Amino acid sequence: MLRIFYPKRIADSAYDIDYVSLYKEGYRGIIFDIDNTLVEHGADASPRAVELINILKAIGFEVCLISNNKEERVKRFNREINVKYIYKANKPAKSSFIKATRLMGTTIDNTVFVGDQLFTDIFGANRIGMMSYFVKPIGEDYEIQILLKRKLERIVLKFYRRDLKKGKIRQV
Repeated sequence: MLRIFYPKRIADSAYDIDYVSLYKEGYRGIIFDIDNTLVEHGADASPRAVELINILKAIGFEVCLISNNKEERVKRFNREINVKYIYKANKPAKSSFIKATRLMGTTIDNTVFVGDQLFTDIFGANRIGMMSYFVKPIGEDYEIQILLKRKLERIVLKFYRRDLKKGKIRQV
């Protein structure tokens, strides 16, 4: 039952993922959550985020941002990055993940989603069979609903690591 929340892969940060290997594996699109995945919650695009997106474009990836935030926040973050984006995405709804692949001209099978929340980001990607990468949140969480979700995430991750160790699941 909890497996729908299990990420396909885990990394310490979106900046630690081996994107060249992903490209060699045949992936052509990368979808990112923004807050606590690429920057701290509410922050503008950092030089590090801008550099990452530029590197991904140079490798040959299409990039799209998906956020449950309002357009103003996503547009502000995207100002220096200038990639496709979806705001008010209603993650974990399937529709925004599918829309992102259409915007990029990719498919579910050759697109990777990178996010910091199991119950919105990873669950949404997993629901449509998309490769999902779970990363540790960059900043502190202050909103009570996110703090509560983080506690539940720790429980799911405990079962995930146990199942991984016992060979019941494997990272793809």
